[in-house]
Amino acid sequence: MEKLKSFFSNRWLVFVAAMWMQSWAGIGYLFGSISPVIKSSLNYNQRQIARLGVAKDLGDSVGFLAGTLCEVLPLWAALLIGALKNFVGYGWVWLIVTGRAPPLPLWAMCILIFVGTNGETYFNTAALVSCVQNFPKSRGPVVGILKGFAGLGGAIMTQIYAVIHSPDHASLIFMVAVGPAMVIIALMFIVRPVGGHKQVRPTDDMSFTFIYSVCLLLAAYLMGVMLVEDLVDLNHSVIIIFTVVLFFLLLVPFVIPISLSFFYPEPRISEEESLLSATQKQEAGKSEADANEVIFSEVEDEKPKEVDLLPALERQKRIAQLQTKLFQAAAEGAVRVKRRRGPRRGEDFTLTQALIKADFWLIFFSLLLGSGSGLTVIDNLGQMSQSLGYDNTHIFVSMISIWNFLGRVGGGYFSEIVVRDYTYPRPVAMAVAQLIMAVGHLFIAFGWPGAMHIATILIGLGYGAHWAIVPAAASELFGLKKFGALYNFLTLANPAGSLVFSGLIASSIYDREAEKQAHQPHLMHQIPGSIFQGILGQDAPKCHGVVCFFLTSVIMSVFCVIAFLLSMILVHRTRIVYTNLYGKSRSSGLS
Repeated sequence: MEKLKSFFSNRWLVFVAAMWMQSWAGIGYLFGSISPVIKSSLNYNQRQIARLGVAKDLGDSVGFLAGTLCEVLPLWAALLIGALKNFVGYGWVWLIVTGRAPPLPLWAMCILIFVGTNGETYFNTAALVSCVQNFPKSRGPVVGILKGFAGLGGAIMTQIYAVIHSPDHASLIFMVAVGPAMVIIALMFIVRPVGGHKQVRPTDDMSFTFIYSVCLLLAAYLMGVMLVEDLVDLNHSVIIIFTVVLFFLLLVPFVIPISLSFFYPEPRISEEESLLSATQKQEAGKSEADANEVIFSEVEDEKPKEVDLLPALERQKRIAQLQTKLFQAAAEGAVRVKRRRGPRRGEDFTLTQALIKADFWLIFFSLLLGSGSGLTVIDNLGQMSQSLGYDNTHIFVSMISIWNFLGRVGGGYFSEIVVRDYTYPRPVAMAVAQLIMAVGHLFIAFGWPGAMHIATILIGLGYGAHWAIVPAAASELFGLKKFGALYNFLTLANPAGSLVFSGLIASSIYDREAEKQAHQPHLMHQIPGSIFQGILGQDAPKCHGVVCFFLTSVIMSVFCVIAFLLSMILVHRTRIVYTNLYGKSRSSGLS
């Protein structure tokens, strides 16, 4: 009974359950698969479908309510609300598409898509908040793995839909409405912050290594399955076998909480720590915080700059000596001690307090320029590949999904090495990702042979890395107490960047180049099918050639370089914060 109780309160069980939950949180990635059904059933044109896509992007990113409810309600209640929003939004869309409910005007359909997709912000917030609190010393790997599974959600649900093998394509909308809601309701009492010892344990490295191995195997397996299913006409029995193996790989991480609870139990908290009452801990922490608050600004003013360059132990010794002198001077009245207003970086901020900090806006605009350009490529991948002469666009969609996943997992892993082994600010990993994306945009711009394949890999990796690095960095700089609200505000950078790059820049340049080609008869004969555009009554002519996205890609590459510079400014400003956060643990580990 004791072991069973330990199992249900095991933080690794929460983490694995959160991974499963995130596997069903990639609703937005399936919009490209369900939009043709909506378009044909409701006789929408491409512009109307684009508006539904904007509603989807907003629903995927506007998580203020989710962040607030996760702070004031139990997490299971917030998850239940998210599941109901997902079910009602997409369930109603399914009823309309299948003719079981009367059609609604476009604005009402946009609201339904927004509500249905917005449910996943509750899943994301609850999973991240609970797991970051359960693993405060392993934020990079935790965030990277969870966000990675969210990126794979579309591929996983697509594979499950392939098993259903329904001739009615609207059944995919039904699966999007019912599947996530059922999984969330089944897991909503498991995913929560749990009590107990939350520091790094000897088994953590082995457990994370095992999870990473499963992630790499899962990514390679899905990539292989997608390629085979795309190139070969498979028997339905083979597809069922592929899906069973997929479920097995998703269940494999369950081995960790079982082994740690029943076979290799983690050591208990030391008697000294357990005897120390919560009140004593709070008082001790409070007095220490007050002392730091009193002398912090004076230490920053008085300490020589070379102190920051000393080894961690020597630096702490010098600062302690300076603090003692300042206390003595303050007691004698020689120094007037200033009390700071608001928290310092590394402590708990509210959203209002964070919004007046330059570091917060550096993260936001760096994310807007970096991930916004990546989302623009994801949304326009079909047109980009077609303009460069590729007929099969599905392979690039599958590739960028897999590399997006690997970027999220790898971003969390390598950024954790940066902060733990080198005590360097985590945003430097985001700066590297933005340089990688800048190169990827140039490959699309110049359209070299094999450019789309290389660009898909580079942009997928860089885009995915943002969503492992930014949540972890935000929790380190602005604390865990209001992490849900902070994270959901930062996610607004994604649709904002996409709106600027895709809605204003890419679409305008593409339409302009397409109009030029439409009025050049010699080009019309060179481009297959373009002669019939006017006859068939297409909404807009298509653009072919490198020129379609050349200027857009160059602009996005330049903006990625600007994002790199913003990230490096943030790295410079936060070096002392990361030294204080990780320098002490590193020096104690070395000694």
